[in-house]
Amino acid sequence: MSIAAAKLSRMNEKPAFDSGLTRQVGAPVHRNVNRDGSYNVRRVGQTWQAFHPWLYVVNMSWPGFITLVCSVYSLVNIGFAVLYFLMGPGSIHGSEAPTEAGRFLNCFFFSGHTLTTVGYGTLSPVGVTANLTATLEALVGLLAFAVITGLLVARASRPSARIEFSRNALIAPYENGQALMFRVANQRSNNLMELEAQVILLQSVPKDGKRTRRIDYLPLELPKVQMFPLTWTVVHPINPESPLRQVTLDQLIDNDAEFIVMLKGFDDTFSQTVHARFSYRPSELVWNARFVPAFYVEETGNYVLNLDMVSDFEKL
Repeated sequence: MSIAAAKLSRMNEKPAFDSGLTRQVGAPVHRNVNRDGSYNVRRVGQTWQAFHPWLYVVNMSWPGFITLVCSVYSLVNIGFAVLYFLMGPGSIHGSEAPTEAGRFLNCFFFSGHTLTTVGYGTLSPVGVTANLTATLEALVGLLAFAVITGLLVARASRPSARIEFSRNALIAPYENGQALMFRVANQRSNNLMELEAQVILLQSVPKDGKRTRRIDYLPLELPKVQMFPLTWTVVHPINPESPLRQVTLDQLIDNDAEFIVMLKGFDDTFSQTVHARFSYRPSELVWNARFVPAFYVEETGNYVLNLDMVSDFEKL
C-alpha cells in the first residue's frame, strides 16, 4: 500500500472516541442528549461577553419571543410617557384631563403614536423639550421595529428539522438474529432528501478498577436514504461484531448506557442541511417487538401517513 493510500485509509477509519464527548465518568447523568435534541449541559463561569442577545432571542420559543416584544414595547411606551408627564400639563397638546391618571394615560397614548410614527394629530408636542423627546422616541421606534423585523425574518427563515422519533427502540428479530431498531418520520410536509443516520452507544464500563466511558459507533443496515416521504426504520444488526452481542438489559442499565441518534438531511425548501438529535436509555428499549405500519394507501391511490402511529409496536 502506498503512503497516500495508507493516509487515506486512516482518514476513513472511525475514531476511537468523539472528541466532542468525554471518557470521564462521574455521577450517573439523566441523559447526555435530551428528548428535545438539546445537550444536557449547564454552563457556568461565562463572562458577559459570552452572552449574545441576537442568538438568545432567535433561539427562544415563540411564546417567549412574543412576550418579550410586547414587554419591550410596553416598557418603552411607559418610559417616554413618564417623561412627557413630568414635563407638565402643557407639554402635550390635547393631553389635558380632569385627573392626573387621565393625563398620564393621554401621555401614554401620545408615546404610542410617536413610537409607531402614526401621529393622528389629536395629540402633539409643545415646546422644545417635548419636541426633542418626541424626535428621540421616533428614532427609537424606527430602530426597534427594524430590529424586530430582522428577528422575525431570522426566526421564520431558519431551517430546522421536525423529526418524529419513536418513543421506544426495539430489539427485534432480524434475519437469522436480532437487531436494534427505531423509527423516524418527518412531521412537516417539506421534502427532506439524502437523510443520513448515525447511532452512538455510550457506556460506563469498568477498566483497571474504575469506570471509564466507552463510545461505540453502531454500524447500520442502511445509514442513508435518498427520499424520506414516509417512515424510516433505522436498523443496527446485532451480529458477532456488534457491541450489543450477548448484552442484556441489566448490563446496559449497570453500564449507564445511552443510544444517541444523529440525523442529517437536506431541506429541499431552504436548500440547506438540517439536523436532528435524539437518545434512548435502557428503560426505553423493548425486547421481542416489532413496529406496526404507520401508513396506508387510500382507495384513490394516495399514501396516508399517521404520525400518531410512529411509536406503535406489537409484542411478538
